[in-house]
Amino acid sequence: MIADPRIRNALERAVELGETGISVAAYHRGELIVDAVAGVADAESGTPVDDRTLFPVFSVTKGVTATAVHLQAERGLVDLRAPIARYWPEFAADGKDTVTIEQALSHRAGIPQMPEGVTPELMADWEWMTERIAEFTPLYEPGTASAYHILVWGWIVGEVVRRTDPAQRSFDAFVREEICEPLGVTDFHLGVPDADLPRVAKLSGGNEFSMVDEHNISPPAVFPGSTAHNLRTVQQAVDPGAGAIATAGSVARIFAMLAEGGELDGVRLLSRDRVATFTRPREGAHDPDKVLTIPVWFGANGFWLGGEPDASDPLVGDHREIVYSPGAGGSIAWADLRDRIAVAICHNNMDTPAIVSPERTFEPVVRAIREIVAERTEDER
Repeated sequence: MIADPRIRNALERAVELGETGISVAAYHRGELIVDAVAGVADAESGTPVDDRTLFPVFSVTKGVTATAVHLQAERGLVDLRAPIARYWPEFAADGKDTVTIEQALSHRAGIPQMPEGVTPELMADWEWMTERIAEFTPLYEPGTASAYHILVWGWIVGEVVRRTDPAQRSFDAFVREEICEPLGVTDFHLGVPDADLPRVAKLSGGNEFSMVDEHNISPPAVFPGSTAHNLRTVQQAVDPGAGAIATAGSVARIFAMLAEGGELDGVRLLSRDRVATFTRPREGAHDPDKVLTIPVWFGANGFWLGGEPDASDPLVGDHREIVYSPGAGGSIAWADLRDRIAVAICHNNMDTPAIVSPERTFEPVVRAIREIVAERTEDER
């Protein structure tokens, strides 16, 4: 663990403010500078969080899944502006023949709904999910409306990766072998192995949030909250949009690769030019989102973007060269491409985003990280 006293104090403050268990990791200029934990992984048993505790991170997962499809584009296997149906012919049914990969990445595919009758067990069945999605009729004309695809996004993008993989691997195997293993990441799971289930933190709260759901977008049976995500079936499902379970250190290391322009510790996964495109806003960037009730500033390539007043999360920074992935219940990871900072914060009390006074629970942690980064930057001058 790497825990400057300021980080330890900040984590203790986060617990005082309402966190149950919390883990944070940060990189600066490719070096791990923070890796620390506080609180308990299970409020009932009192089991403390440690450096091996795994946290469900919900839509933080989307940043890693977006990275996977960009790997395929980097290799010339995918054209992001091509129709999804070029790679997944069955997807063309019922008016989806023109939906592009970029439209899916940017939540403008027009199909934010989940399949009718979905259950945790069916959500864990990849073939059932993708077959149902291929049959969808768009709710909105593709490319015309911004509508956050809360859950279904993962299978749309994940199936493109699977279909274009010459080795025809499952999506979780692709991420493990093409992203995690090259970077030395060992604790990012899309489906937690049996032996590691005891390491998963027990979630609380988060079973509702403000959104417009008239179309089965986030049905109760699989809602991204503690009720569903404490289930073993969900913890072991391959859910590329909201299902990763990981340590903060593992998530931060993947985002550090992005913050370093696609290369970390001599391992290059993406070109610097491609990573730079991640900050491009999506089409209709200022359009109100039809699902989320908060302001949304989203990119064309699968990430939320920093630097937009009253829309971007101020925790991640205040300029335009920031990409981030926030998750239901508050978990978050970001890559600051300008200042070469990557941060991941995971926790298990999904109700703490409602805490804003006297400050948000993550604010002391981020403040401490920025103090450490400022000192390092000054020392290097």
